Amino acid sequence: MLRHLLLAAAGSDRLGRLAAAAPFGKNAARRFVAGADIDAALQAGRVLADDGLAVTFEHLSAETRSAEQAVAVRDEYRSLLGRLKGAGLVPAAEVSVKLSALGQRLDEKLAYEHAQAVCAAASEAGTTVTLDAEDHTLTDSTLEILTELRKDHPGTGAVLQAHLRRTEGDCRELATAGSRVRLCKGAYAEPESVAFQSALDIDKSFVRCLNILMSGDGYPMVATHDPRLIAIAEDRARWFDRTADEYEFQMLHGVRTEEQARLAAGGNVVRVYLPYGEQWYGYLVRRLAERPGNVTAVGRGLVGR
Repeated sequence: MLRHLLLAAAGSDRLGRLAAAAPFGKNAARRFVAGADIDAALQAGRVLADDGLAVTFEHLSAETRSAEQAVAVRDEYRSLLGRLKGAGLVPAAEVSVKLSALGQRLDEKLAYEHAQAVCAAASEAGTTVTLDAEDHTLTDSTLEILTELRKDHPGTGAVLQAHLRRTEGDCRELATAGSRVRLCKGAYAEPESVAFQSALDIDKSFVRCLNILMSGDGYPMVATHDPRLIAIAEDRARWFDRTADEYEFQMLHGVRTEEQARLAAGGNVVRVYLPYGEQWYGYLVRRLAERPGNVTAVGRGLVGR
C-alpha cells in the first residue's frame, strides 16, 4: 500500500512544488542529491571516488515537452562529460540518461540522435553511458534505441526492472558478451497486466533475472539495497565463478553508505548512483517507493539528523 501511495505522489506536480519550496524538502534533497549543478556533482563524485567507489551521474530534469528542452539536456550531459576527464574521474565515473529527457516521447529519432551525441561525448571522455529504464510504455522503444546505439558504442548499458513480467525474457536477450545490464526492482506504478504487484513476487523475479544475468556472458550490475538480495548476488557470483571485475553492485547516494563501504572493502566494485539538479522531487519519492524501508533514512534527512 505504501509503495503505491508513494508512486502516486511521485507524479504529482503540486506536491513537487510544495516540497521544493519547503525547508524540510530541501534538507532531504541535500542528503540524497549531489546539488544543483555540475560543480556540485563533480565535488560529490570526487569524495566518493576517494573512498574507492565508482559513480554514475544523472542530471535530474523535468519531463521534456519540447525539442528545446531535449537539446538543453543533451548539452548538459556533454558539458558534464567534457569535465569528467579533467576532474580525474574516468573511467570509474559514467553517466545515466533517461531517453525521455532527450525527447523520446516527442520523437524517437530525435532522442536517438541526442543519445548518440551523449555517447560520443562519453567515448571521447573515456567512459560510458547507461540508458535508464522508465515506465513500461517506453521499454520497447528504449531497447530498440539501445540496440542502435550499441552498433557504434557497444559499452552502452541497459537497465531492466524486475517488477515487469517481461524482464526475464529481456535478461536472456541481453546477457551477451560485453553487455552491461543494471537490474533493479523498478520504481514506476504499473498495471497488474504487465507488472508484479507484491514485494514477494518482485523479489522472486529479481532472483530469477539475477540468475540469468550471472550465468550469462554479460556484465551484471546489481542495483539493490536489500540485504537478502545482496547476499544472494554474492552467492550467485561465487556459484558462477565470477571474479570481482565481472559484475558490480549499484546503490543510491545517501542510502546504506556503511553497506557500500563494506562491499567495496570486500573487493567488490560498488557504483553509487549520484543525481544532481533542481528537479529532485520525483526522483526522491520514486526511490522511496522502490524500497519503502528507505522512508526512515529520508525521515532523518528531513529533520536534519
